[in-house]
Amino acid sequence: MNNPPNPYDFLPEVAAFKLSSDDVAEGEMLPMPQVSGIFGAGGEDVSPHLHWTGAPGDTQSYVVTCFDPDAPTGSGFWHWIVYDIPADVAELATGAGSQDGSRLPAGAKQLKNDAGLFGYLGSAPPPGHGAHRYMFAVHALNVASLPITEDTSAAICGFNMFGTTLARAVVTPMYEQN
Repeated sequence: MNNPPNPYDFLPEVAAFKLSSDDVAEGEMLPMPQVSGIFGAGGEDVSPHLHWTGAPGDTQSYVVTCFDPDAPTGSGFWHWIVYDIPADVAELATGAGSQDGSRLPAGAKQLKNDAGLFGYLGSAPPPGHGAHRYMFAVHALNVASLPITEDTSAAICGFNMFGTTLARAVVTPMYEQN
């Protein structure tokens, strides 16, 4: 299977900063806690720890997303969207993406993922479909909040980030089911 291009290649180029994790790593297989249990892949649907440094000084908020561009949908699959993360926050703990959002920083909100659920949904690519990329991205924005509500789709969230994104940090682990 040929991987589709990086979806951020279609957006205006922005500065980069550093994203690290105690749970996931660039190009490595996702650990089982970050794999889906809800969709029967044997995991736990636990969002990974994320820590970022080096964002622009004029950052006013962050958005954290997890996107699978390799999902067999024609439009990828959004696994997690957290927005209105305050500018003084630089880390999300393991499990911050619970469905009730109780472990998110004050002021941060989640949108529904493409399964129609709030919170982080772990990976569950179709068996035999090959390795999928899970692009965990932190977007530094020049606005303190986005003009969206919890009923907003991931695509509309992305549209509202267009033109307000100052910088982006991405780490892309993989996962496949045989």
